[in-house]
Amino acid sequence: MSAGSRLKDRTAIVTGASSGIGRSIAERLGAAGAHVFLSGRTRDAMEASKARIEAAGGRATVGTDDVRDPAQVRALVDRAVRDTGRLDVMVNNAGVSFPQPIVDGDPEQWRTMLETNVLGLLVGCQAAVRAMRACKAEGHLVNVSSIAALRPDSGVYGSTKHAVNCISATLRRELEEDTIRVVNVMPGAIATNFARNFDPEVVGGMVAATGVQVELKPGERMPDEVFDKLQPMMRQLLGSPDDVADAVLYAVTLPIHVNVADIVVRPPKQLNL
Repeated sequence: MSAGSRLKDRTAIVTGASSGIGRSIAERLGAAGAHVFLSGRTRDAMEASKARIEAAGGRATVGTDDVRDPAQVRALVDRAVRDTGRLDVMVNNAGVSFPQPIVDGDPEQWRTMLETNVLGLLVGCQAAVRAMRACKAEGHLVNVSSIAALRPDSGVYGSTKHAVNCISATLRRELEEDTIRVVNVMPGAIATNFARNFDPEVVGGMVAATGVQVELKPGERMPDEVFDKLQPMMRQLLGSPDDVADAVLYAVTLPIHVNVADIVVRPPKQLNL
């Protein structure tokens, strides 16, 4: 079976598809033949991904959704099913991190992490399972966690990823009699805009090393050019979003009687996240 037909006639949803890991996963699934529904906050970036998917012969639909709102997550799943008649792959990738120490943290930032990383994922899983059961899909739920979930002291962000691991394991047990598999993906340090809320001095030093002239503002997206130069320079410490996308594609194209339950994708050297 060719790479462009492994997911032929399948429907996939990817949240957090505007950049980084989500964008790479969406484009990889589209290249494998799926009709991909990209969901995120930055429409222009997703439209560019849609153009690349379609240029490669795939199909894509773009929507701007806030995963913190359960109604919008359910509407996203309903839209995919209405337009294609089915749902086969649900990638709950949307996530955010505010890495301040707990004693200095902002409760509203904690709320944002909990609602994005946990509530949005929970609602996405629930809506996807109902849709997959209705169309009798041999489906996959892909939850993007983090290696932070493997550490007991990884802060509020890490606690949300511990929750993702627990949710994934619980769903896997609940769905043992279904033709739906649960894949929990734990990336290590990956060159993405995930770092946009990190210490500005740390981020500034990394950007300066690339030679790209850009004015950094905490919380704002960095240009793709930064990551295109940074990741090859720091390959031992920073993985590529494409590495995670390759792992996801592998897991969702295996026969349904095989469940790749947990995948850790990380560069050779380990950074604490």
